[in-house]
Amino acid sequence: MKKSSVFILKSFLGPFILTFCIATFVLLMQTVWKYIEDLVGKGLEFHVIAELMFYISASMVPLALPLAILLSSLMTFGNLGENYELVAFKSAGISLQRIMRPMAFLIVLLSIVAFLFSNYMLPVANLKMRSLLYDIMQQKPSVNILPGIFYNEIDGYTIKVKDKKQSDEGDFLQDVMIYDHTEKKGNGKVIVAESGKMRNTDDNLYLEIILYNGYAYDDQEVKEKNRTTYTHLKNKFKEKKILIDMSQFELSRTDEDLFKSHYEMLNMKQLNEAVDTLNSVNKVRLNIFKNSLANNISIIKQSKDTTAGYEVADYNPWNRIKNASRTDQQAIFTHASNVARGVKTRSNASALEQEARYVMIIKHVVQWHKKLTLSYACIVLFLIGAPLGSIIRKGGLGMPVVVSVIFFLIFHIINITGEKLTKEAVFDPAFGMWMAPLILTPVGLFITYKATSDSTLFDIGSYVGFIKKLFSRKKNEGITDL
Repeated sequence: MKKSSVFILKSFLGPFILTFCIATFVLLMQTVWKYIEDLVGKGLEFHVIAELMFYISASMVPLALPLAILLSSLMTFGNLGENYELVAFKSAGISLQRIMRPMAFLIVLLSIVAFLFSNYMLPVANLKMRSLLYDIMQQKPSVNILPGIFYNEIDGYTIKVKDKKQSDEGDFLQDVMIYDHTEKKGNGKVIVAESGKMRNTDDNLYLEIILYNGYAYDDQEVKEKNRTTYTHLKNKFKEKKILIDMSQFELSRTDEDLFKSHYEMLNMKQLNEAVDTLNSVNKVRLNIFKNSLANNISIIKQSKDTTAGYEVADYNPWNRIKNASRTDQQAIFTHASNVARGVKTRSNASALEQEARYVMIIKHVVQWHKKLTLSYACIVLFLIGAPLGSIIRKGGLGMPVVVSVIFFLIFHIINITGEKLTKEAVFDPAFGMWMAPLILTPVGLFITYKATSDSTLFDIGSYVGFIKKLFSRKKNEGITDL
């Protein structure tokens, strides 16, 4: 490899790694903030939080990678232009295409890696992330008893304290009231104490509550219906210990097989199989509905009427209705109306079922195309960033960041709009998912052409002059025709 290529690649890799980490971190914080209410107060261990952050970061790669390529390529060529290194390359007879070539090969390689990641690693990351998030959402908050408020997050107990003070030995409680619901007898068992102490056992398996100077009240259950007197127990104690199992507050992991069939957890092969299955189910369900409809509607068959002696095809049912009595006519119309309402209800239900399955098919196809558009977006955004950086000739995190964010927002908005309209069945899935890359492709090619030909891109006067020349040429052609 030539020294110039090594120099350009080294100039690119540093900003790329930096911008990729920054973009991933920003997107990670955005996602964490979205679920912050489900994470706070759960007493999660560090390794659980680290595992969740890792899976969320992996799921953010499809957004972070194109943004990092756009920003880093713009920064790289902006730095080269600002330091007059591009001028030195061109004075040595090296064109911009030749300068971009090693980075182009690297971007193509990154696009291939992005496709492999999106097809094989991303479904696993989504599966792990969704499963862990579900488990965290289902987990009870850690014990946090507040003064003056009934706390009922502990199974079998409702606790209220007047005051609570924390210390290294545990929480000291004042005026404690505990409703014992472990036997599911309502509020029949109540414990009241002047003070108490609450702490976790050494193995963290139980919550230990030690109560001092109180009473335990227990209304005895009576099975006799006509009894007018009831037994009430009242026990005085100086010290009473209650152990509460803390396993209910531990994070229990759900079987990941429950989430495996979701379209975000499938690779391209599995998505194709899922679409084929959904189409087959649609056909089967439609045939079942048609057969059911045919069996529930009276159909006149082409057969011989043995009593009347004429073909049923010539039979007019209205004659039978006209000749029937008024009571029979009313019964016939009532039956026909009930059949029609039943057919309408089943038709609406079948239509809703077919529509829901069709929407699910679209979501699978959208996910299939997203795995390809990620790779192509990396190439398109490189075609925008690299030549644009050579034109702007500004490095660092100033102007390149502003320009990159603008182009990325344009790409992201078009992409999100296309995906939304596709899922609403307005666009074809292929068109909707490829709309953003295909719109930006000519933009990238145009900027690349302007950069390689050393043409002015942001000089408005050049475009005004071009328009004037165009109109003057048309005017001269009109005079010549006269």
